[in-house]
Amino acid sequence: MAATTLPAHTAREGRPRRARRRLGDHLAGWGFVSPAILLIGLFGMLPVLWSFWLSFQDTDLTSPGTFAGGAKYAELVKDPLMWQAAKRSAVYTVLFVPLTMALALPIAVLLNQRIRGITLYRMAVFVPLVTSTVATGIIFNWLLNPQFGPVNAALAKAGMPKQGFFQSPGEALYALLAMTVWGWLGFAVIIYLAALQTVPKDLMEAASLDGCGRLRAFRHVELPLLAPASGFLLVWLTINSLQLFDEVYVTTKGGPLRATTVVVYHLYNKAFVDFDGGYAAAVGCVLFLVILAVTLLQLAINRRFSLTEAR
Repeated sequence: MAATTLPAHTAREGRPRRARRRLGDHLAGWGFVSPAILLIGLFGMLPVLWSFWLSFQDTDLTSPGTFAGGAKYAELVKDPLMWQAAKRSAVYTVLFVPLTMALALPIAVLLNQRIRGITLYRMAVFVPLVTSTVATGIIFNWLLNPQFGPVNAALAKAGMPKQGFFQSPGEALYALLAMTVWGWLGFAVIIYLAALQTVPKDLMEAASLDGCGRLRAFRHVELPLLAPASGFLLVWLTINSLQLFDEVYVTTKGGPLRATTVVVYHLYNKAFVDFDGGYAAAVGCVLFLVILAVTLLQLAINRRFSLTEAR
């Protein structure tokens, strides 16, 4: 068959038309997303830039400030309360992230079964995530109350000593950890469950035909395919744990004896109790840089691990 070709002038006329069409598509796309971009810029980027400028100011947030240079950052480095808060945030993050992921994975595997009432079980696991922080704090304050809480009543029935939980300096941070793991577990379970449901069934069938048991198939087939979900959860949970504030404010107010005063709560105290806006902004900027560095490091590790698995 003879090939047909368009005349040269027709091809030249078609190029500007295609370019105009692509330009129109780009403009339409930007037009659709422009409201979101404006909102993000107004309520996201603008406060960040303002906080950065505020960190170089000496201000009480009620009157015009004076330029202080890097004095607030120097004060931050020398502040022992800041280092104690950073240590508590680090301990909380190191415990919260792996514990949440370790509990979520087996629960997601159990919820990935085809059994009667599975939708109800999945909803029950997800409900704590959509429960407000205030409601969660009230519930756990009642459950862990040293005088009349059900948990201490159960411990007494079992012949074990009562615990102070939120009212004990040595236990408050770990009680807070238990509460937040319970609250965020549903999110991690849903992410793992979604990842498990994307595993190709023919791979599992091939592993079964090759004599692979259920545990070996999970370890060698499903678990490597869950690496992207694990990487996402590692980054997301780390960011949220370093920004812990609501749960502390609702339950312990940073106490007892500053046992639960983490970085963001320390920032809150400096800004709205001591009215040292410049110092609080400096803490926020440093926390932003720490979160950015940790996130980039985790993403690099996840990317390298994914490439290793692919090979």
